[in-house]
Amino acid sequence: MPSDDAVIDLLGALAYGELSAFDHLADDAGLAPTLAGRVRMSELAATEFGHYRQLADRITELGGTPAEAMAPFVAALETYHSITKPSTWLESVVKAYVGYGIAEDFYREVAAFVPDETGKLIRDVLTDAGRAEFAVREVQEAVAEQPSIAGRLALWGRRLVGEAISQTQHVLADRDSLMLLLVEGTGDLTGVAALITRITDRHGERMASLGMNE
Repeated sequence: MPSDDAVIDLLGALAYGELSAFDHLADDAGLAPTLAGRVRMSELAATEFGHYRQLADRITELGGTPAEAMAPFVAALETYHSITKPSTWLESVVKAYVGYGIAEDFYREVAAFVPDETGKLIRDVLTDAGRAEFAVREVQEAVAEQPSIAGRLALWGRRLVGEAISQTQHVLADRDSLMLLLVEGTGDLTGVAALITRITDRHGERMASLGMNE
């Protein structure tokens, strides 16, 4: 079984991811061209904050302090968000679906490597909450009206996955406990590579659901 430090590190990373997602989704709601879109993006942000609270409570139950558990991951996640700040509504929608989906795929994989109670919590907070249906509808309707934007959004999707993987690698390089958790959980470095391949494959599936080929 992984050490308590590794589990708290994992929960700290995920908790800050949820808190940061709340902040950025709430900001991105202001890009919406319609009130309905603004409401939907705000609802997604509220869901992320609820997930943060669940994770923070679990960190406390394990004897950690949420702020301390999250602190090591602030720089990497905020670097990711600053590099991938949407400039348009559609970019924000693609990021809400594809960008956050990449992180969720990673944590869903790693949830199998931690004690059952914590693994169940992680899986519970990674619910889609209707994000896929919302994003697919918004993007497909926009592309149908203006097909030329599909290529630009496909490039944006590639940028999101590239930056997400890059920042994840930085975090793993800095946090030995997380790297050990990942290597032990997958078996070896070949297993880690296979995990990353699965995540990038699912990214491609999401882009395809938006009507874009990678």
